Amino acid sequence: MWIVTGGAGFIGSVLIWKMNQQGIENILVVDRMDASEKWKNLRKRRFSDVLDADAFLDVITRNKLSGVEGIVHLGATTSTTETDTALLMRNNYAYTQTLARWAVSKKKRFIYASSAATYGDGAHGYGADPHTTLKLLPLNMYGYSKHLFDLWALRNGLLRQIVGIKFFNIYGPNEYHKGDMRSVVAKAFEQIQSAGKVRLFKSYRKTIGHGEQERDFLYVKDAAQAVYEFMTQRTFKGLYNLGAGKARSWNDLAKAIFAALGKPVRTEYIEMPGTLRQKYQYHTQADMGWRRSAKGAVPFCSLEDGVRDYVLNHLNQADPYL
Repeated sequence: MWIVTGGAGFIGSVLIWKMNQQGIENILVVDRMDASEKWKNLRKRRFSDVLDADAFLDVITRNKLSGVEGIVHLGATTSTTETDTALLMRNNYAYTQTLARWAVSKKKRFIYASSAATYGDGAHGYGADPHTTLKLLPLNMYGYSKHLFDLWALRNGLLRQIVGIKFFNIYGPNEYHKGDMRSVVAKAFEQIQSAGKVRLFKSYRKTIGHGEQERDFLYVKDAAQAVYEFMTQRTFKGLYNLGAGKARSWNDLAKAIFAALGKPVRTEYIEMPGTLRQKYQYHTQADMGWRRSAKGAVPFCSLEDGVRDYVLNHLNQADPYL
């Protein structure tokens, strides 16, 4: 049995889709089924059972689980604007520690979600190596909560046994419950449908034009493929970046969305909230050298192809779910 925490969420539900494609159905889905509609992410999936995240923690601490092959821990408080430090430390740091200790003690595969938010302003580069990790200064509490676990795992030698994945900007189907934390693709699609244009933040750096801030965008189907490779190829151990390996601008993203819809580009640049200006990343790009040298790695799709699939086969359909 595989356990997927955050299994009803965005990346988790798409990973289960990938696992189902591979004939894997003995899956325990762990999540907090709140008032959102993320339950819809599970309607087309096949799995063994669903367990509340707090109940699962009790099961783990009481050693009531057997027949487990591994844990893919994707559950977390993921808002980059969350200010409740206690909540982030409890959900993103302490919870992950408990699962990691259990998996290592039982010699089970353990894969957890870190984040590109750990890199802060990118001053120390985007290498997921121990030397770089020790120097990082995240810009928000979410990134710091993820960074703290990376540091704990590194200093306690766990990264020689487990896998941490630093997800960059993931977009795609099944993110609909995330509200304001949805990708710009999903939000821009709605803006185009209602107003015919996309709104992007202005730049506050003289050397970077409006909309030319860059991110490393990766389609969620490609992200799920990579996580599945981590699950099945046991030679992977340590921290790894997961992005396309190529930075693209918000303007590029907007152009891809309009192109998918067959519409002319119309962009409006708006003021960035003051609370975000000092915490804003102007450039991210995953160092993906590990995957270029990995055996049998399936190539990722381009930004344009990923956006086209998302827009035409999901967002523009009556049933947008994967």
